Amino acid sequence: MKDRKLQGKKILVTGGAGFLGSHLVDSLLKKGAKVVVLDDLSTGKRSNLNDALKNSRFKFIKGDVNDAKALGLIFKSFRPDYAFQYAAVVGVDRTQKKPLIVLNDLYGIANFFALAKKYGVKKTVFASSSEVYGEPIKMPNREDDPLNPKTTYGVVKAVGEEFVKVYNSIGMPGVALRFFNVYGPRQDASSEGFVVGKFIMQALAGKRPTVFGDGLQTRDFVYVDDNVEAVIRSLMSSKTNGEVINIVRGKPCTIEELAESVVAIVDKNLKPIHVAPRVAGEIRYRHADGSKMKKLINFSPKIELNEGLLKTIEWYRG
Repeated sequence: MKDRKLQGKKILVTGGAGFLGSHLVDSLLKKGAKVVVLDDLSTGKRSNLNDALKNSRFKFIKGDVNDAKALGLIFKSFRPDYAFQYAAVVGVDRTQKKPLIVLNDLYGIANFFALAKKYGVKKTVFASSSEVYGEPIKMPNREDDPLNPKTTYGVVKAVGEEFVKVYNSIGMPGVALRFFNVYGPRQDASSEGFVVGKFIMQALAGKRPTVFGDGLQTRDFVYVDDNVEAVIRSLMSSKTNGEVINIVRGKPCTIEELAESVVAIVDKNLKPIHVAPRVAGEIRYRHADGSKMKKLINFSPKIELNEGLLKTIEWYRG
């Protein structure tokens, strides 16, 4: 369904070939927007954009957001109305193995905001992360809580949020969205991927899902369609300008419960297997407050975990 507010609008999505970015692109195109994606395909996949590539209102450019000259040419020629900064090194395993490489993302963030301001972008959206909270000092995590990032990835996201605030204060509206554990079709299920995909792939292969530690770690899982709707609502509402917002269900789930939910759908005879904790200092608890999201964009995720897992498992089954 086309959205009159977005129909014909020009939108740039950096990192748009990734899991989250590609779903956002699909939704923007359905709403009638013209979309350009810049992605270096280091973790994103061109195949994630198969549907978009069939659309005359879409263009894909392989390139690096850290390359200021290349990014500048896109801003200059395309003149986007709105711009999304999704480009980043993603995945806990990847970011912990190469912590200094993650810091390079700061160049891309700086380039993105400077060029967006230079070329008159009406509003930016920055994809932040629950990693800015680190091990929470108190729960549920609220947007005004002290930040305590434990990874360079979390540090970079926290810095990106400050870019949003600074540029908002000098006349370019923007919003930073703290994504929690988003899951769904197209998510990376490799050894360096994400827990939902890993559990599903293990179960589909007849293997017991591998749970690190006691499995009592909690996470707040959000289905990708809900995430995308919240993102677009945040873009279109002036109430979000200069704000940082948690995008959450507000219903934490233990990793053990997640594994049990997956096997209940795929093969009830499988039981999760526990192994030693993967990483010393892994974040133990995630429980976020979603009241600001509800207040500013009048949205609460609609898809419960079991329904989202069913949709995701169907996709992995092909």
